[in-house]
Amino acid sequence: MNWHEALPEEEQASFTMSLRPLLNSVWVGVLGDTTAFTAVKRGVAEYMLSDYCHNDGQDGPDDADEHAAAATLYAAYAYLFGCNDFAIWASRRAVEAIDQHLEYLAEQNEDLPEPDEALLAELQRQMRDLDLIESYSRDLRYSSTGLTIDTSIRLRAELRTPLSSASSRDGRTDGPRR
Repeated sequence: MNWHEALPEEEQASFTMSLRPLLNSVWVGVLGDTTAFTAVKRGVAEYMLSDYCHNDGQDGPDDADEHAAAATLYAAYAYLFGCNDFAIWASRRAVEAIDQHLEYLAEQNEDLPEPDEALLAELQRQMRDLDLIESYSRDLRYSSTGLTIDTSIRLRAELRTPLSSASSRDGRTDGPRR
């Protein structure tokens, strides 16, 4: 989402940009604030009732298939339904977004990192994130049923920034973010 938001305004997909509040609500929810469930549920319902959720194949609007949009929706589904497959699909879309970002950089005649290195860096970022999440597993274990306000605030301070920070815009990583 960060990369998409950094695009020039005329290149941003309006549907993708409209999903930022949904993504923020998912973050709040996974870090233990159960009041976010309603916002996530509403955000998913709005998508399901919109023209972006369709069975028209190539004839329908394609904004929901943009990588940041799809990853956000998968993250929301994973939060609502607790299905690991949605988390895997969100991860896959993040990797696919690297290719899209590299194509964008090539079109802008910017220096490109080696594609294999950029893809590997994204996978390494995801592995670091999983390691960080695992190190907080005792706290996060019951986050879907709610955490104390103090715990939720602490987790937000300690996890939100490191986990939501994207790799640098050129596809390289910033190194460990602990």
